[in-house]
Amino acid sequence: MNLPKLSLIFILSCFSFLNAQQKKSTFELKDGHFYLNNKIQQIHSGELHYPRVPKAYWKHRMQMMKAMGLNTVTTYVFWNYHEESPGKWNWSGEKSLKDFIKTAQEVGLWVIIRPGPYVCAEWDFGGYPWWISTDNSIEVRTENQAFLKECTQYIHQLAKQIKPFEIQNGGPVIMVQVENEFGSYAVQRPEISLAQHRSYSHKIKQMIVDAGIQSKLFTSDASSLFKEGSVIGALPTANGEDDINRLKKSVDEYHNGQGPYMVAEYYPGWLDHWAEPFPRVSTEKVVAQSEKYLDNDVSFNYYMVHGGTNFAFWAGANYDNNHDIQPDLTSYDYDAPISEAGWATPKYKALRALFQSKKKEKLPPIPDAIPLIDFSHVPFTHSLSIFDWVKQLKPVVHPQPMTFEDLKQGFGYVLYRTTISNPVKGKLLINGLRDYANIYVNGKWVGELNRYYKKYDLDVDIPANAQLDILVENMGRINWGAEIVHNLKGIISPVTINDVALVGQWEHYRLPFNEMPKIKEPIKTFQKYQPIIKEAHFNLEKTGDTFLDMRHFGKGIVFVNGKNIGRYWSKVGPQLTLYVPGVWLKKGKNTIQVFEQINDVDNTEISATKEHIVDELVNRK
Repeated sequence: MNLPKLSLIFILSCFSFLNAQQKKSTFELKDGHFYLNNKIQQIHSGELHYPRVPKAYWKHRMQMMKAMGLNTVTTYVFWNYHEESPGKWNWSGEKSLKDFIKTAQEVGLWVIIRPGPYVCAEWDFGGYPWWISTDNSIEVRTENQAFLKECTQYIHQLAKQIKPFEIQNGGPVIMVQVENEFGSYAVQRPEISLAQHRSYSHKIKQMIVDAGIQSKLFTSDASSLFKEGSVIGALPTANGEDDINRLKKSVDEYHNGQGPYMVAEYYPGWLDHWAEPFPRVSTEKVVAQSEKYLDNDVSFNYYMVHGGTNFAFWAGANYDNNHDIQPDLTSYDYDAPISEAGWATPKYKALRALFQSKKKEKLPPIPDAIPLIDFSHVPFTHSLSIFDWVKQLKPVVHPQPMTFEDLKQGFGYVLYRTTISNPVKGKLLINGLRDYANIYVNGKWVGELNRYYKKYDLDVDIPANAQLDILVENMGRINWGAEIVHNLKGIISPVTINDVALVGQWEHYRLPFNEMPKIKEPIKTFQKYQPIIKEAHFNLEKTGDTFLDMRHFGKGIVFVNGKNIGRYWSKVGPQLTLYVPGVWLKKGKNTIQVFEQINDVDNTEISATKEHIVDELVNRK
């Protein structure tokens, strides 16, 4: 007797679901406006990147956006996050773009997709897979057939994820971006003609169309770079533009003499590098500019509304005229309205008040913050020297040092080892260091080389038949500008002493740190400057977000319960704590593993705090 009732309920549920799926909306650009379901719609968007936030927190962060007054979420899609190795794609679990889009629709947000293929975003290699650097026939961001073939495969993979969720199919996706800030790249590569640059960017647009994506297309550049960056058939939007008249004039010139007008990246904060001050943007400035947009029919996207975290090795690097490389922090807090841990900042509350003043309906309440926990004096109980670890590994042998890419390794570290037969005293030089190295002779530390500080040489005194070890760290591939085409890692030139190249036999020990090795030995007596992995265990009665206190450590990476939570460099700052999402902790036993490269302090324990320190510059070279 119950079966018919259950069947009826099931049938009605399916009918309701199908009916909901068939309920389609429309999104158009006409008469100088965005139209959503035939009504003028101003886009109030915030940028949130799903790889920078644990999946369990996506809904919370989006509810924070909704409560602030936003109606849209924008995300980059990182090609290298999904193509884990050539031809091996992963769009599931934490990497499910579909689930991210579904969550946005559930919360009541429209979605803008920024798939690149180049994205910048302070993300390793600007989103490109590291392994395309191993193909000498490929040149990124050009009309290069080998590169375009790779891009086509990526775009078709992307299309499978978003087409079911485009607005005409009942989903929340309203717009898709073509390339990213291509105008700035084009002017940095004047050896390539403007016609060739524009031919390339138009081919990217055609790939998106050919893949069956029907959402409205747009480009994103500084308003002064629309000539180089705009694409026929895509709305030009201006990044960082605060002058309303200049914005409208630029868009009108390149979009049929009329809007709509949008700032695809308005910066309520800014990006952060190791060894540099943490930049801040005042709340008053952000609120005043936001009100200008609201009052002048300008749509906008806060980059970032919530930055999140560059977990693992995903942080990229910039460069300028003074530094060869500027590696990005693990924290991507960005001084955004929603903090790295998802808190409502004073900037958030001021913007929420502004949006509320412009709306008739009451905004939803601000979601509660994720609970915080702390713990202290957790002792390290086990350890493993890197030099002991490599005894278990099989080296790759070659007459000269090999790059990470030649070793088929994307991230982490490589230990380079050779034997010096004859005694030698003088200057060891590695002009091609990418990016940071500690040097050891017969297991004893003799100095540090550092691409950030342009320190490529070191005075050495090496006895006969000595073992020379060079432990090299990849600190993130360049993600912006013309130098993106020079992104090999490791040692990319000969190692010399007194201008004589060291050739003969180099052993390469690959340490990608996809996971930590199993550590069975109890902790050993402290040996200064010996690179070491230390392990600690602790129990929790309740879980919550926390911040590992790395102030007394030097430089390295940390795993918590098998997850790489990122890099620390407490010798320089400004980030001195590492965010640990509570969803990655568990009741009962938890494990922390720290790989400490510098190891000049005898740290016997580790603690976690409720305070996040990202703006304390230490500047100890």
